[in-house]
Amino acid sequence: MVQLSVVEARVLGVLIEKEINTPEYYPLSLNAAVNACNQKSSREPVMELSEAEVRTALFEMDQMGLVKTIAESRATKFEHRVRDGLNLRRDEVAVMCLLLLRGPQTSAELRARTERMYSFDDNAAVMSTLERLAAREEPLTQLMQRQPGSREARWVHLLSGPVSEAAVASASGNPRLKSETRGTRMESGDAGGVSAAQRLDALEEMVFSLEQRLKAVEDAAELRMPEKE
Repeated sequence: MVQLSVVEARVLGVLIEKEINTPEYYPLSLNAAVNACNQKSSREPVMELSEAEVRTALFEMDQMGLVKTIAESRATKFEHRVRDGLNLRRDEVAVMCLLLLRGPQTSAELRARTERMYSFDDNAAVMSTLERLAAREEPLTQLMQRQPGSREARWVHLLSGPVSEAAVASASGNPRLKSETRGTRMESGDAGGVSAAQRLDALEEMVFSLEQRLKAVEDAAELRMPEKE
C-alpha cells in the first residue's frame, strides 16, 4: 500500500493538477513544481516547501512508480503516473487530486472544485466516485464523521495512511463559523461562493502561465546573446 508523506502528497497533487489545467507547461520542471506547491490559493494548508524537499519527494515517488523523471537537454522534468500506478479512472483522478491539494472536503465542495478537471453531472456522481474509491481492496478514500456545526461530512484520501477525526476537525478550522458563512450563500444557490472560487483558481492558473511564458522568453533571449570575447 502506498503511504505518502505530507510533502509527497502535495507534490503529487500538483503534478496531477498541472497536467489537466495547464498541459502546455507539463511535465513540470523542479522550479515549476516548487512554485505550484507553494501557491497561496487552492492549497490547504498553504506550504513553503524548499527545492530540496520537493526534489526528495519526486525521487521517492519515482521509486514508488507514481512519478516519472524525464531527462531533457535543458532541464529535468517530472510527470505523474497515478493512472497506471493506482489504476484510476479520469473522474477518480480529479477527486484524488483535490483531496491531495486541499485536504478534507465535502462531496459538494469537490464537485465545484473539480469542474475544470472533470465535469460531474451532479452530486450523486461525485458520491459514486468517492464510494468506489472507498470500496477498493486497498481503500483510497474514507468518509469521516460529520463535525459539530458542519452541514455535511467530509471525505479524505488515504494515500498518507489512516486519518483521525481530530485531524479533520483541525483541517476544517472552525466548522461552525464556516457553516454559518456558507449557509447564507447556499440559500441563494451558493452561486457566489462557487463562482468566486472558480475565478480565484483561474487567476492563479493565469499567473502561473504568464510566469512560465516569461521564463521561456528570458531563456530564449539568453541563448541568442553573443558570447563575450
